[in-house]
Amino acid sequence: MTAHRSPNALPWLLVSLAVIVLDQWTKQIVLGALNHLERVEVIPGFLNWTLAFNTGAAFSFLADENGWQRWLFTALAIGVSAVLVVWIGRTARSDWRTALPLSLIVGGALGNLIDRVRLGHVTDFIQVYHGDWYFPAFNIADSAISVGAVLLILFGFASGKGAGSEG
Repeated sequence: MTAHRSPNALPWLLVSLAVIVLDQWTKQIVLGALNHLERVEVIPGFLNWTLAFNTGAAFSFLADENGWQRWLFTALAIGVSAVLVVWIGRTARSDWRTALPLSLIVGGALGNLIDRVRLGHVTDFIQVYHGDWYFPAFNIADSAISVGAVLLILFGFASGKGAGSEG
């Protein structure tokens, strides 16, 4: 007699694929339309398109190093993505509160990984600001990682049982 097991959440990786496609597509548009550090005002006083290249991690962490960080962040993206894909594979397909955030994080990590391996840097272009305060430029992949992490935390707190619980 075999135990009944619900289908796993691996189809949620289609969300990851959508993030990667959207991320790479928008980066190609920006690379063709803007010059490095050129600013195009989108919402005055709040949002610019600004082409920037980041050789470091989030908020340009380690960007001033001599290149070794490229391979560190490449290895980290591969390792974290692999762990998250295994987690998704062990998650019930119906557990969207776990599968969706993890899929967003995987898509974002792989979107930036493609840039890092192909170009040696990550292409950023979304710049939020107010007055003289500017948030570091970011991209669709960064947004997916951030939203996924916040959702994972929120759903974990909301369930009261941790992020891996069904609901």
